[in-house]
Amino acid sequence: MTDLKPFSTLLLSCMLTVAFTSSHAQEAPKPEDPALKIFRATPTKVNDLVHTKLDVRFDYKKRYLYGKEWVTLKPHFYPTDSLRLDAKGMDLKNISVVKNGKNIPLKFTYQDSLSVAIKLDKVYRNSESYTIYIDYTAKPNELKQKGSAAINDAKGLYFINPDGTEKDKPTQVWTQGETESSSAWFPTIDKPSQKTTEEISMTVPAKYVTLSNGRLASQKTNTDGTRTDTWKMELPHSPYLFMMAVGDFKIYKDKWRNKEVNYYLEPKYAPYAKEIFGFTPEVMEFYSKTLGVDYPWNKYAQIVVRDYVSGAMENTTATLHGEYVQGTHRELIDAYFNNGRSTIVHELFHQWFGDYVTAENWSNLTVNESFANFSETLWAEHKYGKDAGDEHNHDDMLTYLRSADGKTKDLVRFHYADKEDVFDAVTYQKGGRILNMLRNYLGDAAFFKGLNIYLKTNAFKNGEAQQLRLALEDASGLDLNWYFNQWYYGAGNPVLNISYKWDDATKTQTVYLQQSQDGQTFKLPIAIDIYTGGKKERHKVWMNDKADTLTFHVAAKPDLVNVDGEKILLAKKTDNKTIEGFSFQYFNAPLYMDRYEAIEAAAANQKEKPNQKIIIAALKDKYYGLRIKAIKALNLTNDDVRNTAQPILTSLAKTDDNTLARAAAITALGKLKMAGNLTLFKESLKSESYAVQGAALTGIGLLDPAQALPLAKGFEKDNKGALTTAIFGLYAANGGNDQWPYVYDTFTNATLQNKFNSVRALAEMTGRVEKPEYAQQGIAELKAFGIKYKMYGADQFVSQAMLDIKNKRTQMNDTTSANVADGVIKAMAPAK
Repeated sequence: MTDLKPFSTLLLSCMLTVAFTSSHAQEAPKPEDPALKIFRATPTKVNDLVHTKLDVRFDYKKRYLYGKEWVTLKPHFYPTDSLRLDAKGMDLKNISVVKNGKNIPLKFTYQDSLSVAIKLDKVYRNSESYTIYIDYTAKPNELKQKGSAAINDAKGLYFINPDGTEKDKPTQVWTQGETESSSAWFPTIDKPSQKTTEEISMTVPAKYVTLSNGRLASQKTNTDGTRTDTWKMELPHSPYLFMMAVGDFKIYKDKWRNKEVNYYLEPKYAPYAKEIFGFTPEVMEFYSKTLGVDYPWNKYAQIVVRDYVSGAMENTTATLHGEYVQGTHRELIDAYFNNGRSTIVHELFHQWFGDYVTAENWSNLTVNESFANFSETLWAEHKYGKDAGDEHNHDDMLTYLRSADGKTKDLVRFHYADKEDVFDAVTYQKGGRILNMLRNYLGDAAFFKGLNIYLKTNAFKNGEAQQLRLALEDASGLDLNWYFNQWYYGAGNPVLNISYKWDDATKTQTVYLQQSQDGQTFKLPIAIDIYTGGKKERHKVWMNDKADTLTFHVAAKPDLVNVDGEKILLAKKTDNKTIEGFSFQYFNAPLYMDRYEAIEAAAANQKEKPNQKIIIAALKDKYYGLRIKAIKALNLTNDDVRNTAQPILTSLAKTDDNTLARAAAITALGKLKMAGNLTLFKESLKSESYAVQGAALTGIGLLDPAQALPLAKGFEKDNKGALTTAIFGLYAANGGNDQWPYVYDTFTNATLQNKFNSVRALAEMTGRVEKPEYAQQGIAELKAFGIKYKMYGADQFVSQAMLDIKNKRTQMNDTTSANVADGVIKAMAPAK
C-alpha cells in the first residue's frame, strides 16, 4: 500500500496553515483511548484457509455483488467442529459443507453482520480438509467501515459511475482489500496470517476487460451479452491481496524474462503506457538481482482506476493505482522521480515484502511497508544517482519528524486504537530510514544477504521483525538486539546537538555530542570525518550516553569536522559549525546532505560574504534538486545577491537541462518584475514542459496581467500541472466573468491537495466576480469544502473567508450573495 503522503501529510503545508490549525490549538488534550491498552496479539489460528474459489457477477443498478464461494480449509492444529468467517454486511443465503459433490446445509449464526459462526457437520482434525459452499450477496455501499490515513475508505468493493450518469467518467468496478475489507465482498478468514490459493470467475458485460490475481485461465462468451473470465492463482497469498477490476481498459503488453508484464489504462492514456510504466521490467530485474530472489509470481500487471481510496495497492501480481501515477508525454517530461514513479517501485517491491512474505499481523506492518518505502530510495539511488537517493531518504525523514505524534510510537506497535492507525509516517517514512541506516551499518553485502535469508526462509508464509533480525544476524554474524530494541521496539529519535572546540596548544579537536530528547538514550554508531591539509580521515565512533565528549589529536586545526559523515542518522540535528566550516563542507565533502546542510546554513544570513558564496555556488550544483533549493533560498532583496545571481538565473532559465530547475529560475526572475525578462518569459511559453510554461506565464502576469490574460486563454485547451496552477492563479487574481468558468471548473475537478492549495484564491475571486450567480457558485463550493474537510479545520477557514465575501458582495450591492454567505457563516458556527 502506498500511503497518501502526497496529500495527507502536506495538507497543512499550504497557505491555510494558520487558519486551519488555530482552532485546533485551542482544543483540550483528548483522554487516552481505552483501546490503546489492548495488546494486539496475532489472531489465533483455529482453521487455515487452503483454497478459495469464487463465482461472482455484478448488479450495477443496486451496487451489489452476487457470489458463490467454495472455500477449502483444515484445522490448524487442534480438532474443531466450528468455523468463523469474516463476512461484512452480506446476505448469506446458504452455507453448506460439500460432501461427494452434494451440498449439505449447515447451521450458522450471523448476528453482528461482521462475521459468521458456522457449526460444522463433524469434528475435523488437521489431517483433514473440508469445503464450505456459500451463496451470498455483498452490498458494499450499505456498509459503514472506517478507513485510515493511507486508505480513506474500507467497503472493499467499489462501483464507479455504475449508471453512466457522470460525464467524462468511465464505469468501473474494483476492489481494495487492505486491511480487512476483502471480507466485504467474499466470506473469508480476513487476516494477514492466512494464505490461500484462489480461483475467481467474473461474469461481466462483454465490452469490459477484467483483471485479477494470477493467470487468465479461460474466457467464455455468454448468450446474454456477458462474458465469464476465470482467473487462477496457484500460489498461496493472503486474502487482503485478492483483487478484481472491471472496466474499459486498454492493455499494453510488455514482458520480463518471458513473464507477462501488462499495463491497463483508460483509452485516453493508453498511448502513454510505455512512458508511464515502461521502466517496470528494469526495476523487476534490479530488485531480483539485489535480493537474490527472482520475481516470484507468474505475471505482473498494473492498472489505473478512478476514484481510488488510497495511493496504490500491491495486490499479488496485479497492482492497482490511483490516477496520479499516469500522465501524458508532456506531463511526464516534468516527472523525474515524482510521487507516481516512486509509487510504481514501492508497489513492485511489495511483491516480495508483503505478498511473498507477509506481515503476520498489523503490529508488524513494518516488514511490509517500511521495506516498500526503503525500496523507493534504493531505486532512486540506482537509477538517478546517489544524490537522488539521498534526497528521497532525507525527505522521508523530514516527513516523519514533522508528524504530530510520530515520536511517541514504536515501529512495531502492539498497542493501537485501530489497526488502520499503523499506516502512518512511523511505519512508512521512519521505517524506511531505519532500514537504510541498518544497511549502512551492516554494509550492502551483509544487509542484502540477510534479506535473502528472510525471504527464502519465510517464502509464501508470514514474517515479523524478529525473524528479520535473526536473518540479518545469520548473514552478518552480529548481534542486532540493541538495534531492534531501540528502533523497532522503542519510540522517538535522537535530538542531537553538536558543538566543537579546538585547542591549538595541545593540537586537540574536541567534539561535544548531546542528546536532548525525552525518553530513551540512543546508541549511535557515527562516522566523524576530519579534513586537514587537503586530506580526510574517518573515525568510527559510538555514542552510548546522552552526552559524550570525543577528542582527536590532529596535526593542525581542521578545516572541517563533519559529524555524521555518512549523513545517515535518523536524528534532528543542530550542528554548531561556523559558516566557514559549512563553506568548506559544501565545496569539499561529497554527499548530497553535505551540500544541503551548507545551503541551509547559508540561507539564514545572506548579508555575509561566506553565505553568499555558498548560495551562489549552489545555483550551479551538479544535482538539480539542490539547484532548485538554492534558487528558492535566494534573498533577492539583497543587492549583492541579486546582482550576482541574476545572470546565473537567466542562464539557468534558458539552458538548464532539468525542466524543474528551469521553471524555478524563471519563477525567481518573475518575482523581480523586471520588464527586461519579458522576452525570456514569452520565449519560455514555447517549451513542451508544463512546469516551464507555468512559471513563464506567472512571470508575465506579475509584469503585465493584461498581456498575460489572453496568453493564458490560448492554453486553456491543453494544460496540466504547473501550467493549470498558473492559469488558475492568474485568473483568480486578475480575471473576471470571462475567466470564472475556468476557475470554478478547475477547482471542482482538482485533486485534494490542489484544492487546499487554491481554495484561498477561489475565495478571493468569489468576493469580487461581477455576476451574482458566479459568486453563489463559489460560495456553495466553499461551503462544501468546509464541511467535507472539517477534520483539517477547513470549516474555520471558510467561516473567515465568508466574512470577507459577505462584506465585498454588500459593497457591490449584491444583497442576495451576501445573504447566502451569511447563511454559510451561521451554518459553520460551532454549536453552543
